[in-house]
Amino acid sequence: MRIDVFTLFPNLVDAFCSESLLGRARNEKIVDLRCHDLREHTTDVHHSVDDAPFGGGAGMVLSAEPVFTSVEKANPPRPLLLLSPGGRPFDQHFANSLSALDGFSLLCGRYEGIDHRIREHLIDEEVSVGDVVLAGGEVGACLIIEAVTRLLPGVMGNAVSPITESFGQSGLLEEPHFTRPADFRGFGVPEVLRGGNHAQIERWRLAQALHRTIAKRPDLMAKRGPLTQTEQRLLEEFPPVPYPSHFTI
Repeated sequence: MRIDVFTLFPNLVDAFCSESLLGRARNEKIVDLRCHDLREHTTDVHHSVDDAPFGGGAGMVLSAEPVFTSVEKANPPRPLLLLSPGGRPFDQHFANSLSALDGFSLLCGRYEGIDHRIREHLIDEEVSVGDVVLAGGEVGACLIIEAVTRLLPGVMGNAVSPITESFGQSGLLEEPHFTRPADFRGFGVPEVLRGGNHAQIERWRLAQALHRTIAKRPDLMAKRGPLTQTEQRLLEEFPPVPYPSHFTI
């Protein structure tokens, strides 16, 4: 898969995407990540990429010319997605859709905003990684790249992980996990996980995933639909493990 990123800080994106699973995926040629510096396509001695907005107002605006020129010279894979607070929310379904493509591209905004002609005549869609405003789109771009890359064949060591993890095919949050030692500072591991009954363990895992999703993400349960009778019995059979409550500010 080829992924192109258009940014004022290519080293920021490149450094993040050179570590862990992303770095391995690049080394093994599973992902071809290309970071393009928008400043390389400016025409003045100061390499200016922004200017004051027409009509006045606070802040500066990312100019259309260096963005258009950079994209046109790179001939990147489509769709070209603009990181923007007003974009389509990025979620696991979106990540799965992008992972099925041969490639896609990301445009990272900066400053007060971008020249609207970029939105109108260059990009294919806007995408948001959350209801929060960042200084630029680079962090969001790294998030999208990692979420998509880990879904590609050969990137993760366990092919089952994308199926069973949170937001996977079940539509549930993932169940809690435990590892050795069985007793840590007096805190134990649920007995069912230590009993060796694999069918019982799977029932417990589904029950805990249901408990967690009902408590933490009722919106996901609403999308998933009513509980089956079997699921209702599982909730009664296996009480939920403790989770921290919401922090109140």
